[in-house]
Amino acid sequence: MSLPSRVKLIDVGPRDGLQNEKQPVPAAVKIELVHRLQAAGLKEIEVTSYVSPKWVPQMADNHEVMAGITRQPGVRYSVLTPNLKGFEAALLDKPDEIVVFGAASEAFSQRNINCSIAESIQRFAPVVEAAKAAGIAVRGAMSCTVGCPYEGEIAPERVAYLAGLMKGIGIQRVDVADTIGVGTPLKVKAAIEATLKHFALGDVSGHFHDTYGQALSNTLAALQMGIWNFQSSVAGLGGCPYAKGATGNVASEDVVYLLHGMGIDTGIDLDALVDAGAWISEQLGRPSGSRVARALLAKRAID
Repeated sequence: MSLPSRVKLIDVGPRDGLQNEKQPVPAAVKIELVHRLQAAGLKEIEVTSYVSPKWVPQMADNHEVMAGITRQPGVRYSVLTPNLKGFEAALLDKPDEIVVFGAASEAFSQRNINCSIAESIQRFAPVVEAAKAAGIAVRGAMSCTVGCPYEGEIAPERVAYLAGLMKGIGIQRVDVADTIGVGTPLKVKAAIEATLKHFALGDVSGHFHDTYGQALSNTLAALQMGIWNFQSSVAGLGGCPYAKGATGNVASEDVVYLLHGMGIDTGIDLDALVDAGAWISEQLGRPSGSRVARALLAKRAID
């Protein structure tokens, strides 16, 4: 079994993790979370999104958050931009990378962004063009690559179709996301294989939710294929607003513990990451969603 010697994590907690919180999270808390993540060794952080505050009020402070971050050299700060208006707003804050998103499910695309898959790509094309003209990297988030709350199981051919469309408009790398956490290793492998028909191995990342407790198994399956980019969320923050019962992203602490236990380097200080997760969980008034964090914090209390 050949595994990567090093893995890079993108922590999506400040954006994907916090966007669905019912109570407003102050910009100062979001800024501090980014600072704690980069201090723990994260080199890629998804900070915020430029969407209508009518639809995602939690991200209405995007300019304040981006302006408040003390940027570290070597850290990539990415933001979500759903359309050209969002990109133009983001451009003022000089992100290192923008993220556009599409679904491998037609029904999910209609429910999420009110258009077909093909129409969503047409909408993103000018955004990608503008970003590349400005020297900003572009990532494509591919949601529902193994299952959809409306359509059920998603065929790999649908994933390949979406990946091909994204490649066609110039997107540089993509995320294979199990948005509702129903994936199992063989299904995830099939989705990744479909994506690899259009993107190189180093340009594909895994983004797994832990609704059914399969996220770490799916991470291992992706590692065995040579995938070395993954997305996770500190303290397991986040969920899917369009999928009833879908729990959060896999916790960054749990992924790092797995990787370090396999001798795979991440450049991340696990103890500092656990502290960051404990801090944001305290700010939100609930326990961390990371099993590893809860175990290590309990051990610290005993020691």
